[in-house]
Amino acid sequence: MAKKAIIIGSGFAGMSAATFMAKAGWKVTVLEKHTIPGGRARQLKEAGFIFDMGPSWYWMPDVFERYFNQFGKSVADYYTLERLDPSYRVYWKDGPMDIPADYNALKNLFDTIEPGSADQLDKFLSEAAYKYDVGINKLVHKPGQSITEFLDWDLIKGLLKLDVFNSMKSHVAKHFKNTKLRELMEFPILFLGALPEKTPALYSLMNHADIKGGTWYPKGGMYKIVEAMYQLAVELGVEFKFSQNVTDIAVYKNYAKKVVTETDGFEADIVIGGADYHHIESKLLLAENRSYSATYWEQRIMAPSCLIFYVGVNKKIPNILHHSLFFDSSFDVHGNEIYTTKQWPSDPLFYVSATSVTDSTVAPYGCENLFILIPVAAGLENDDEAIREKYFNVVVKRMEKHFGCSIKDSIVYKKNFAHREFINEYNSFKGNAYGLANTLMQTAILKPSCRSAKVNNLFYTGQLTVPGPGVPPSLISGEVVAKEVIKHFG
Repeated sequence: MAKKAIIIGSGFAGMSAATFMAKAGWKVTVLEKHTIPGGRARQLKEAGFIFDMGPSWYWMPDVFERYFNQFGKSVADYYTLERLDPSYRVYWKDGPMDIPADYNALKNLFDTIEPGSADQLDKFLSEAAYKYDVGINKLVHKPGQSITEFLDWDLIKGLLKLDVFNSMKSHVAKHFKNTKLRELMEFPILFLGALPEKTPALYSLMNHADIKGGTWYPKGGMYKIVEAMYQLAVELGVEFKFSQNVTDIAVYKNYAKKVVTETDGFEADIVIGGADYHHIESKLLLAENRSYSATYWEQRIMAPSCLIFYVGVNKKIPNILHHSLFFDSSFDVHGNEIYTTKQWPSDPLFYVSATSVTDSTVAPYGCENLFILIPVAAGLENDDEAIREKYFNVVVKRMEKHFGCSIKDSIVYKKNFAHREFINEYNSFKGNAYGLANTLMQTAILKPSCRSAKVNNLFYTGQLTVPGPGVPPSLISGEVVAKEVIKHFG
């Protein structure tokens, strides 16, 4: 009789773990508190508009292809990808700049901003390509259970080239002098991880993903990935139980025996937590079964939370692109307000996605759907409607200035989402959106372990454990934890 695996949460990591466990012959049940799969990558449909509620950037297409290939499938079996060109637009104080998909065009752009920087970009990305190859093919697949995992000759001989002990800020500054170019190279880190001065230069691999790998869009939206993974899981025999809010993990003699929800109980041979790690530890386990103390969690450096607006507009906005970054305020000030002083931003950077520019199926004819995101510190207390509305007015005013048209008087749908929704809907620690910051002291074996130290058959996957935040790392996280389970439990 097949062994039973219970997986808590149907986000990318949970569904990835489910598919690999099912492929290995386990009877897999996924428990999801919501009515649809996807976790933070759920879909919102209102007033004829379709919004991806969470992730909106499709980078690292090779990671998605590799995932489906392991099941004899390909991305093309499930959805169609379109490469965006320009990849995105950046709005500076003195106007917009389009980032071309073509590498030679990008080099020409760099040289017009800072003579000689095209050659520097070649050097920078040559180093980044090495980090991407080693990072994605070796480092991120380590379960982080022992330092001995890293006794790998390729890793050892390439340690200096990986730039683990150098900061992203100094690494970028070594190649580029112009402020705009520096901010372009640092933005993936600031929005998703930590201050560039606190982030290992290893993460310039993200620049390789951006510039060389390209920015893509799955037709129909990011939720097409969720639908694809869900379909694959069902084909493999995974059973999904929706509207099942987990309330307890029953442990007996250091083994998880049953996962209890508000309405049912599910016996288990192993349990994989794909929900928020801190929530599982602090709310679903008794104190004696927790691996980490409250102090440990309080000392973690969190990646940002965010204030999101889902907005439907009853007209087309001239000159808007699929992805727009508004860097028309101080990069350094906003970064410090996220990570150091941990306050609401005084003059925020922000990001806008308008998938309706690329895809006519996501908004009514002649309309635009806008996803507006302001990165903010995790753990902010005074998250109320008044402060949300204040920031909405700030960003819309700046959008209207740069787009050269009115927006506010054309809004027909609006919904906001921030700390309290991240907590209420995803049990998110401190209302974070992206997990742990990618600092040196929160890398690999220094992250919360993917295996419980107290409960022998309890494992974890997702953005608070290895390898870290982001959609591609979440796919890998599910694979990594499934391999660990199979290694120990057959």
